[in-house]
This record gives sequence, C-alpha cells and structure tokens, in this order.
Amino acid sequence: MGTTRVLISGASIAGPALAYWLNRYGYDTTIIERAPELRTGGQNVDVRGAGREVSRRMGIEDDIREATTGEVGTRFVGRNGVTKAEFPVGTSDSGGATAELEILRGDLAQLLVARTAGDTDYRFGDRVTGLDDSPENGVTVSFEHASDEQFDFVIAADGIGSSTRRLVFGDEPTIRSLGLETSYATIPRTASDDDWWRWYNAPGGRSITLRPDAHGTIRAALSFVTDRHRERAGSERRSVDEQRALLREKFGDAGWEARRVLDGIDAADDLYFESIGQVHAPRWTSGRIALVGDAAYCASPVSGMGTSLSLTGAYVLAGELAAHVHHRDAFRAYERIMRPYVDQAQSLPPGTPRLANPKSRAGVALFGVAVRVASTPIIGRLGDRFFTPPADKIDLPDYAHLE
Repeated sequence: MGTTRVLISGASIAGPALAYWLNRYGYDTTIIERAPELRTGGQNVDVRGAGREVSRRMGIEDDIREATTGEVGTRFVGRNGVTKAEFPVGTSDSGGATAELEILRGDLAQLLVARTAGDTDYRFGDRVTGLDDSPENGVTVSFEHASDEQFDFVIAADGIGSSTRRLVFGDEPTIRSLGLETSYATIPRTASDDDWWRWYNAPGGRSITLRPDAHGTIRAALSFVTDRHRERAGSERRSVDEQRALLREKFGDAGWEARRVLDGIDAADDLYFESIGQVHAPRWTSGRIALVGDAAYCASPVSGMGTSLSLTGAYVLAGELAAHVHHRDAFRAYERIMRPYVDQAQSLPPGTPRLANPKSRAGVALFGVAVRVASTPIIGRLGDRFFTPPADKIDLPDYAHLE
C-alpha cells in the first residue's frame, strides 16, 4: 500500500501546522497557496493555552519566544495620549490581553513553513478550482494552473473566506458578522512609540491601536462599528485606494495619533482590511474532505483564539487520522474533541466588540472608567478575566505513540 497523499489548501498557520504533524505520522503532504509567495505580513497573534502546548510538542516554543514582538502589556489612552489604564503582560500561560508569547502572524507562518519545507511540497501561485470526491479512488483535484491530480484527502485551511470550502459545502457554513471592520498596516516607528499595545477610543464606534513588532516598525489597526448586514459586501468591493479614502473620511477627526497613522497607511504596501466575523459550520467534513482553522471555525480576531484554534485543530485532525484505520472514524473523533473547544472560543462576552468601541462620548468615557477600575490591584483578577480567552479549555490527546 502506497503512502497516503494529503493536499492542504492554505499556507498560513493551520495548513503548515497540519502538514508538520501529518509528516511525522508518515503522510505525503502538499500545500497549495494562491498567493505567489508566502505572505509574511499580518498583526500580532497570541500563542496561549492549548496552542502553546501544541507548540511545545512541536518543539517550536523557544523559537516563538525568540521571535516575540516584545510587547509588555496593554495601555488604554485618551485623546492626549495619557494612560487611562494598563494591563502588563501576565506571568501565567494565558492571562491578560497580551499573552506571554506574542508573535507576528507572518513570523509564525515562516517558522512553520521552515519546519515543513523539507517534507512538504509547497506550490505557490495556484488554487483549487474543482473537487471530485470518490469513495474508491480518493479526491480528484482540479487547479487553476496545474493539471488534475489525485489525493487521498483534501483539507481546506485557506481562511474565513475559503474558496475550497465553498466547492464542497456551498453556503452551508455561515459567516456571522460582528458589526466591526478593521484595517491593518505596518507604519514607521517613532520616538514616541514604546513597547506597549496602545488602544485609543474615539466617539463614533472608532478605535486606533498601535502595537510593537520585532522588526523596528509599528503595527497599526483602525476599527469602526458597522451595520452588521451591509458590512461584508461593502468591504469586499473596495479597492485599496478606496479604503484609504474611506479611512481618511472616518478617522480624519479622531484625534490622538490618527493623522500619523493615516499618513503611514497611505505609504504602506501591506494595507489589509476585513469585516470581522465568525464561521459557523454544522459539519467540518464531507467524504474525504475536511476543514481546519479559520476555514472551519474562525472565532474572529477579537476572540484572541485564532492561533490556538488553528494549532490545536491541526494537531487533533492529524492525530485522529493517524489513530484510526478509517477516515470516517477519524473525522468523527476530530469533531467530537474540537467542537466543545470551538463553541467556547466563539462564545464572546455580551456586547463584544461594540462594548469596546462605544459610539457616544459618554460611552467612551464610561468605557475608560471600566478599564481603569478593572486595572486596579483590587479588581486585577477580574481584569484578567475580562481579557483572557478560553485557550486552555480542552484536554489534548497524546498521540506520541503513533510516531
């Protein structure tokens, strides 16, 4: 019997992490990525709880620590830049808004690709356009540029808007809008910047955040509350230039560092914007095809759970495939283990994210009071719970005996 061949669509976090574990279990892995090269941009991601334990079992925890952004905590600031409240990085594994292990998404992707490049066939600049799933012959895959090819399994790991998922599941999975749009870009660091994650709220449901990175620049994000029903269609239709103009209109009078950030975004070559949402899918598998990471169960950036879900889901999916004779049993086990974890990750605190992006001046003032109270020593533990996602709420199986 030949080696089992697995095609993975998507080369961000979940895809290479899945390839890493499948390689250890003797599978033959190929990753297809529509971008012409590895996308190394992106903002900070947290490696917490189960995600951190998976990274430890992969042997990359120390590599992540070495590539840390150096962020020392979170500060909420007013229009004049004065700190209203601060939450230093905790010494616990998962407490606080800033995790002990913070790394840029692109840096983590590079680390995972480097760990798999010798065993995984990476194909950039192409995408899956058709899937013919046969119980007897596996999956015949059609590509935009390459010839059709046969694989035993196909795994979609290509993000919240996964085109591979759509080929199999159609509109069955739903994307639940959270009523927030966020734009991200890398801007120059100045003498006024430090190693805190600085968060500023302006009336109108607007926020500006600035975060340090490991490359001597600053990762900026501009967010504003939107109409939940119009949000996705609007952001998907805009060009980069149209988005820059929209941000000028939305944030021109916001105060604090708004003008500096807008100028930086005009010059940035990595402006990215998205409508914040969650993927809710009643099933993550069909025949020999499965979903993992954001393609299956995006919890949204505001959950703080994206990386933990991606790393943990990849670990569990690979382990269950290796542990079972038949893939149907493996896929059932994958869903049984991951579904409660995903449900907790997607259960955001009431009012999220609008509570943290108040519309009125009174709301902004009240939010400032709330974070100030939450940051006091007496209420400190409550403050940690305010920010801490359920990253450790899963009993990870041990698949070491399968190697």
